[in-house]
Amino acid sequence: MVARSLANDFLPDEFHDYVSFRIRKLLSRFSSQLTMVVNQFDDRLVPNQIYDAAETYLAGRVSPSTTRLNVSQPDKENSVQVLRSKKIKSSARRLGSSRRSTDDDFSSILSLSHARCFEVSFPKQHEKMAVESYFPHIVREARAMKEEKKTLKIFTVEPENLYGNISKVWTGVNLDHPATFDTLAMDAGHKTAILKDLARFVRRKDYYRKVGKAWKRGYLLYGPPGTGKSSLIAAMANYLNFDVYDLELTQLRENSELRKLIIATANRSILVVEDIDCTIDLQNRSAAKQNHHNPHHHPPKRQVTLSGLLNFIDGLWSSCGDERIIVFTTNHKEKLDPALMRPGRMDVHINLSYCTPCGFRILASNYLGVKDHGLFPEIEELVSRCQVTPAEVAEQLMRNDDDDEDDDDAGDPEDVLTRLIEFLKSKKDELKVESLETSKSQETQEIKKGGLSSSSDNKG
Repeated sequence: MVARSLANDFLPDEFHDYVSFRIRKLLSRFSSQLTMVVNQFDDRLVPNQIYDAAETYLAGRVSPSTTRLNVSQPDKENSVQVLRSKKIKSSARRLGSSRRSTDDDFSSILSLSHARCFEVSFPKQHEKMAVESYFPHIVREARAMKEEKKTLKIFTVEPENLYGNISKVWTGVNLDHPATFDTLAMDAGHKTAILKDLARFVRRKDYYRKVGKAWKRGYLLYGPPGTGKSSLIAAMANYLNFDVYDLELTQLRENSELRKLIIATANRSILVVEDIDCTIDLQNRSAAKQNHHNPHHHPPKRQVTLSGLLNFIDGLWSSCGDERIIVFTTNHKEKLDPALMRPGRMDVHINLSYCTPCGFRILASNYLGVKDHGLFPEIEELVSRCQVTPAEVAEQLMRNDDDDEDDDDAGDPEDVLTRLIEFLKSKKDELKVESLETSKSQETQEIKKGGLSSSSDNKG
């Protein structure tokens, strides 16, 4: 005891650590165990993915006071599938500050040290299993646990941080949008096709790598305003559990800023570029050539170019990240440059047009709780003949009688549907008037052209 006290008092800590290290190294030569250390950061101070995964994985299995975890396989325990071709038999009991469980002839020991690292020990013959099966299993389980607890967010650009802290270039808020594929006013066939495409995309990581393509998917949503483009994006985010990044290209001054934003975007996300037809110099290049000869056309100063955007969605920079979906929206597909709409850039084109009979039935079910009614045939015929958006139909279904005090009540379905019929008839009449005015205007222009042409002939 006296010798130990003197040694502790007069010998430096470094000497104790060195002696302990040598003793452990000597004993390890006679041990059948192999120990791997999972540090929080690597030598370059880059966060260790396996450490983060282990911390998440053990959070529900180890209490804060736990200092050592023994993993073994006692006989006759209930088994759950954990490792490929292996079973874990998991029973736990507290012994002081430690908890013991089992691992199929894996005999692992995991501990969280003060240096913020985990140690996993196991028989040496299982080294290959630890590297190829056990650690990947922990990473997969941790990712699944995080996805279950994940709160979706929508991010917007903070332009002042583009030349500062790149980690703060996106600012996010919780995305609590109620849209799902069940509530979308869209034909069932289109919904099924989109869902199948999304499901196929998320499970084909190895396939994309095999064929040499970046793991991304491009969608073009086009159609008039009020047809549900934003709702479809929210439904995609809720279905995939992906965060949404709202990219406003007009805020950017040059292509390098776009590259910074792409680098700062997380994997498993949806990047949205709305109303791309309104973004300057990203429209059809033939129109740009005409503007070039227009003396009254003043080109903008500095901004993202079409070539910069194409490099981002289909060039080398498109590989900076995995499992990304890029969604473009436009009200006028014909204005876009054909180079932007090629497969590999915009892989799926989705036409979100005016309300259809199928879309009306979904809206009636959502807003009125009615799946069928005697007025449905008349409404469906009117919907087919007049150009009315799902947003306009939804607004009519939400209107209550002025005397109705309950704002949450949609009112009597028959009254609401009757008012909808009146609205659709008025829309149909408006469409007829617009059509007549357009025809008259065209006739007038043709007459003027004919008059000019005969006058030129007479002069000749």
